[in-house]
Amino acid sequence: MNDVFGSVKGLKPSQRVRLERLALKRIPPDRVVTPEFSRQLAALSAEIRRQIGVLVDRSGNLYKVLVGDARSLMIPKLDAWRVGPGRLRGLRLIHTHLNDEPLSEEDLTDLALLRLDLIAVVGVDEDGLPTVIRIAHVLPDNPRGEIWQVLEPVPPSQLDLNFGTLIRALEDEISRSIGARSVRGSTERAYLIGKTQGKDWEIEESLAELEELSRSCGVDVVGKTHQHREPPDPRFVVGKGKLRDIVIDALQKGADMLVFDMELSPAQVRAVGDFTELKVIDRSQLILDIFAQRARSSEGKIQVELAQLKYALPRLGEKDDALSRLTGGIGGRGPGETKLEIDRRRIHSRIGFLEKQIGNLGRQRELRRRLRNRNNIPVISIVGYTNAGKSTLLNNLTKSQTFTADKLFATLDPTSRRLRFPRETEVIITDTVGFLTDLPQALIAAFSATLDELSDADLLLHVIDVSNPNFEKQMLAVENLLETLDFGLIPRIRIFNKMDLAPPHIVANVCARYDGIAISAVNSRTFPPLVERMEDEILQTLTLQKYGTDNGVPIPDREVFDAASHPSR
Repeated sequence: MNDVFGSVKGLKPSQRVRLERLALKRIPPDRVVTPEFSRQLAALSAEIRRQIGVLVDRSGNLYKVLVGDARSLMIPKLDAWRVGPGRLRGLRLIHTHLNDEPLSEEDLTDLALLRLDLIAVVGVDEDGLPTVIRIAHVLPDNPRGEIWQVLEPVPPSQLDLNFGTLIRALEDEISRSIGARSVRGSTERAYLIGKTQGKDWEIEESLAELEELSRSCGVDVVGKTHQHREPPDPRFVVGKGKLRDIVIDALQKGADMLVFDMELSPAQVRAVGDFTELKVIDRSQLILDIFAQRARSSEGKIQVELAQLKYALPRLGEKDDALSRLTGGIGGRGPGETKLEIDRRRIHSRIGFLEKQIGNLGRQRELRRRLRNRNNIPVISIVGYTNAGKSTLLNNLTKSQTFTADKLFATLDPTSRRLRFPRETEVIITDTVGFLTDLPQALIAAFSATLDELSDADLLLHVIDVSNPNFEKQMLAVENLLETLDFGLIPRIRIFNKMDLAPPHIVANVCARYDGIAISAVNSRTFPPLVERMEDEILQTLTLQKYGTDNGVPIPDREVFDAASHPSR
């Protein structure tokens, strides 16, 4: 009974044989269903008082015979029939309704979610004869927002719909609809799902940032939505009905993955993935993917791999028992160790190896720090929200060529350059990785060694994109993270970048309020006030290091720095 899906308990042997023989039938490729097959299906369904269905491929071969109850039937997983953008699954469902009911909501949902070629319902009367055939198929994206089309019911003998022509026309329209939206070079299309809690404007802002992150990752965003729900659904995050609507819209727009603007539990990823048959990733995974694309140095690659492994470890799914194997040698678990256990053990081993490498790199950094301290070279570190203009500022201050782009996390690996001030003071200026709201904890932990470089900084340049409507929120996110990492007491200059993209009176008010300096990182003519203040801060630091704070030696042109009286630094 391999070709029969569903319970056959309670059926007579002769009825089981007829079900098996039904699986051997074939329907002409250009026909949805033949009148003869409709009569056989209706007669057997009426006899056993259950719904019977068949899944038919485009060659007319029956893939599965489905046996349900009087009101419904279950459809098996169709993993062997994967679909891509612009394609239907290549299977159509034909099944019976015992009381000649119309297409149900469950029928139409299955049609859309499973991406079936079409669904056909054979009505059955009291005598076990077919009445009419009701057909529905999905529609390409359209201005009316319609998901499917239900055709007029017709008797089986009058059904003259050419199945092959219909499917080819549908797939051509779907492909054109998706192609009109696609971005050249994009390999994946994502549908974004926002947070379920918070104010509308906060959710929209976070969702807009998620869209920018997706763009930075090379993903084409084809749609986005959110649902207020407190608390979030423990299984699907959003409600099951909302998720169904999301998936239908996502499939209609050609999306091949869902991206959630929150961190999902391993169980939620599996549940949503099983329900939708789409790739499911969360905000943390998206950020890790961006970091993996951007890392260039060996240290950056090690740190990213470590973060990815720590993120993936609790998300390893259960494997089939057939994957069990024997393993031997030192460290082996002996007979019966499963593939899942081997994967976990290998990940733990790899994590230990990478952490040891990071420790070695940390010792090398410590040697470089000691050399800088021995030569008494001050260090300035540039920090700020991602895409605020840090690398552009470094390039134009030091006349270097660090890679820049209008993308989140365009540069990942720290970059250091020498800078000489007008009064012949020489410093090392370092560009660090951009900060972000809700940065994954695994990523913060993996990059702690890099962020430790900030502990040696004599001055922090906090670059803020003043043209961004949410600049205050971004500024607070950076400074909160600095406090969390115990870097809050390092002197700091707030630099409000992109002054040319914001109204002058707003820029002036912001600088006065936060004791900042306005610049345009792409225009070095705006740098003199910044350079002067940077040099004053560094000279003050050098004087304090040389003479201490209590000997009464005056500090040229500046008052002694007092963190309590200058909370903005």
